[in-house]
Amino acid sequence: MRVLTFKAKPKTIFGTILAITGIIVILLTFVSNHSSKAEQTSAEPISCATKEQRAEYLTSLGWEFSTESEKEITIPEVFNDVYNNYNSVLKKQGFNLEDHRGKTATMYTYSITNYGSSNDIIADLIVADGVLIGADLCDPSAEHGFLKALEKNDTT
Repeated sequence: MRVLTFKAKPKTIFGTILAITGIIVILLTFVSNHSSKAEQTSAEPISCATKEQRAEYLTSLGWEFSTESEKEITIPEVFNDVYNNYNSVLKKQGFNLEDHRGKTATMYTYSITNYGSSNDIIADLIVADGVLIGADLCDPSAEHGFLKALEKNDTT
């Protein structure tokens, strides 16, 4: 019968435990970052190149609207707090404006007519190269204002 013994100093044991812990933390960080990116990019791009496609998208979510306006916007290279907060709302839907920094897009704004009792609600669709890159629902009034992700209508 053979007995195998191992002699190590406390510093060696502590260093080994520290190294193993570091490797585990790095692996967990790597796996969690890459799995969340895969989830966000796995969604099919939503084509919103035409007025009909944008109307169909809003209608598919259960929203009714009365008017459409559009304006060209440039997504800044460096985000301030407003853009960081707005982008966090968009990320909940799988969009990410960070991928479009410095690019030009078109923002289409719609007056929503079936959001409860309020008539001041608008939906914004941000489109670049015919593809939807951002969408939100907001009440721009100072008294009851909000900004949230454009999701399926559950207010009716």
